[in-house]
Amino acid sequence: MSPSEGAPPRLLLIGAGGHGRAVLSALRDAGWPEPIGVLDDGGAALPGVPCLGPVSHAAALRPEAAAAHVALGSNALRMRLGAELLALGFALPVIRHPSAVIAADAVLGPGTVAMPRVVVGAAARIGAHVILNTACIAEHDCAVEDGCHIAPGAVLGGGVFVGEGALVGIQAGLRPGTRVGAGAVVALGAAVVADVPPRATVAGVPARMAAASRPA
Repeated sequence: MSPSEGAPPRLLLIGAGGHGRAVLSALRDAGWPEPIGVLDDGGAALPGVPCLGPVSHAAALRPEAAAAHVALGSNALRMRLGAELLALGFALPVIRHPSAVIAADAVLGPGTVAMPRVVVGAAARIGAHVILNTACIAEHDCAVEDGCHIAPGAVLGGGVFVGEGALVGIQAGLRPGTRVGAGAVVALGAAVVADVPPRATVAGVPARMAAASRPA
């Protein structure tokens, strides 16, 4: 969401770590209203944004905030808390930095964030609670399922599929049409030229599966 798409709601942020600071910066750059506060189990605040308590306080704050965003790096935790917030009645808007380039026919799911200089190509489908981190590219016809993290500078060629909860590391490259299974990890700088099984870890150029990660 951006100001040009209507008045954005005031948000409750979840998480005051490094990713929380990055999301707050994206919100401010996009002209969103200041969040009402942040919930953080460690009691941390964000610059200019007070900590209102632990994550368990979300229900009590529902009358004050129509929307929420889970700004946590853990894919599994982001998906779980996002589902809980949705059940409490919070809207989970897409957060889009103004420098992100999103094709008109691309779809971004609820709770997803597109950071600075992200590019999402024609007919791409991005799921819920996805982090599209700084300057990553998801080319035409890509499908990225819920809870994934596409790290800074990673490039998904046309028609790439990334399964639920997977991590594509910094400056990794995926050949057009390749598939990454659910929960898999593509290491920093890897060049993926073949499909990656679920829960596997691959690294190198070309990317190869680590022996310890091979499914039984």
